[in-house]
Amino acid sequence: MKIFNLRASLILLVIFLVTHSPEIEAQSCKPSGKIKGIKPPPGQCNKENDSDCCVQGKFYPTFKCSPSVSSNTKATLTLNSFQKGGDGGGPSECDNQYHSDDTPVVALSTGWYSGGGRCHNHIVINGNGRSVRAMVVDECDSTMGCDEDHDYQPPCANNIVDASKAVWKALGVSEDNWGDLDITWTDA
Repeated sequence: MKIFNLRASLILLVIFLVTHSPEIEAQSCKPSGKIKGIKPPPGQCNKENDSDCCVQGKFYPTFKCSPSVSSNTKATLTLNSFQKGGDGGGPSECDNQYHSDDTPVVALSTGWYSGGGRCHNHIVINGNGRSVRAMVVDECDSTMGCDEDHDYQPPCANNIVDASKAVWKALGVSEDNWGDLDITWTDA
């Protein structure tokens, strides 16, 4: 009987650890909800850099998490303008400032942005056979979108490094290929 109780206790302990482990939760990072798209008012969605505008009635997934950060975190590099009037919308979250497209800066998906915990820290981005160091200045919001504050663009996916033109240039990507690039990154 004691062996049965010990086995049952071990099985329950394993089940508890598997279902309550934050590391496993971060790796799975499932959608936390969805947003229903609305049609942007005329001229209200900046399509610079091939940005998407929300579509009336389409549902977009939202995320409060991002995949775990490692020394080789997989992500998708996207293009964003951090300048005033650019497709990034308002000023950057970290410092309420605009940043030149000639400066290597990025916005990270909500989970990686970590409530501003990475603000003004640098990350190293690896892609196209090159590396570049860039400063985190903004959040690529994975929890909200399709509204005026987000320039009527959908929420970001949970694995986005949204980068200035300077980052793309430093990686040696030809301009006709700017937009989406599989990369890896890590904290510098």
